[in-house]
Amino acid sequence: MTDKTYTGKVVSNKMDKTVVVAITRQFQHPVYKKTVRKVSKFKVHDEKNECRVGDNVKIIETRPVSKDKKWLVLEILKKAARSNGK
Repeated sequence: MTDKTYTGKVVSNKMDKTVVVAITRQFQHPVYKKTVRKVSKFKVHDEKNECRVGDNVKIIETRPVSKDKKWLVLEILKKAARSNGK
């Protein structure tokens, strides 16, 4: 069995040890031949609470951690720019 891995952007980190990652994919509509952009959101396990909103991360499919979490953060590819908060 091959493990599924995706690259996406963190859109929420408000839960403890969980982040929401948006995966964007493009495909051609079978009838109208227009390029369609589809966004899928996954709840992903983040053991160390390292991810922040805007980070690009690589995720991998794993055994179910909870009811909704079946994905694990493999690595943080690019950190998002942090603002001063002023």
